[in-house]
Amino acid sequence: MIVSPRTSTATIKKIGRSGDERNLHDDRTSVLRMWAGLQSARRFVIGAPRRYDKCMAALSDRYDGPVVELRKIAADDLGPILEEETGDWRAALNWDFRPSADLVRRFVHMQALGGFAFMVNASQGSRLAGYSYYVCEEGKGLIGDLYMKREHRTPENETALLTAVLGAMWHTPGVRRIESQIMLLSSPMERTVPYPKWFRAHPREFLEVPLASILTLSPRALPAIRIAPWTEPWQEATARLIARSYQGHIDSLINDQYRSISGARRFLTNIVQYPGCGTFFGPASYAGTDIPGRELHGISLASLVASDIGHITQVCVAPSDRGTGLGYELVRQSLAALAAHGCRIVSLTVTAANESALSLYRSMGFVKRRDFAAYVWERR
Repeated sequence: MIVSPRTSTATIKKIGRSGDERNLHDDRTSVLRMWAGLQSARRFVIGAPRRYDKCMAALSDRYDGPVVELRKIAADDLGPILEEETGDWRAALNWDFRPSADLVRRFVHMQALGGFAFMVNASQGSRLAGYSYYVCEEGKGLIGDLYMKREHRTPENETALLTAVLGAMWHTPGVRRIESQIMLLSSPMERTVPYPKWFRAHPREFLEVPLASILTLSPRALPAIRIAPWTEPWQEATARLIARSYQGHIDSLINDQYRSISGARRFLTNIVQYPGCGTFFGPASYAGTDIPGRELHGISLASLVASDIGHITQVCVAPSDRGTGLGYELVRQSLAALAAHGCRIVSLTVTAANESALSLYRSMGFVKRRDFAAYVWERR
């Protein structure tokens, strides 16, 4: 899944020998989407697989320094960190992190997940305090996750992991851009980061609306628009709508897949087909079209991130339809459908500089749950 500067590279292929190998590509994509909130590729460049002796002696004998390759970590050793991270996602974001934690355990066990772990010296030897992993695809790197245990969570320790994954990606041939949205990183806008001359940070907000507020929202009449359930036959038109609508938009600086139709197709594939950003929930996903149903004007796509928590994964309205109330009505219908399904809270994320979207969401009862940041490094 990654390229290490010390190993050769290979491309992941679907191999038909076992269930694990057949599903390796799809599940790895799912992990990435959960943390980055971004797209992942159909093909991954990874370090050539290595097999380490599972019968090696004590943990303290296997590690030499504070940052080590993730493939040298036993899945059981990573367990306590993933348990704490699962609790933090629940407490901070109302998000069920267990499916993604299980995937991480699986791929660490297979020695197929690349990245780095952070070690601390304890009285009885070295132990794990944090981890991070990344993926490279077609000239771009994506940091999938970076998590440090609470007792060791300092900017210095997080930066050590960040420096390791960035350094490995910059050593990957062809990589010129790196994106990341690390939800649980401490002080995301108030820290020194590696490679500052290539770096830009974009403040973002994680918003939530409770059931009580959803139930107060009134329908808005749109005489020239027909709103119907979004289905996969709309996927190509949606990709075109996204590419057109995000031209010159702040979010196209954060996620470069918004800049092209082909990129938007990959982005949609991850939302609809993979469970990384929650499980796609068709009954709460809507398309706004002209009355005959031939031309797409806007969409609201939804997922479930816990049994009783919904998430709006994408809202997009054609430039010519902005300010008409279409965005409001699409989101309202998604919220109403999620509420009818039993969701007590619905969340979404928004870039702080996107003032029109923020204003809309606040008017609908959304409140900020957490600040985070989208990080972009681009060689100039």
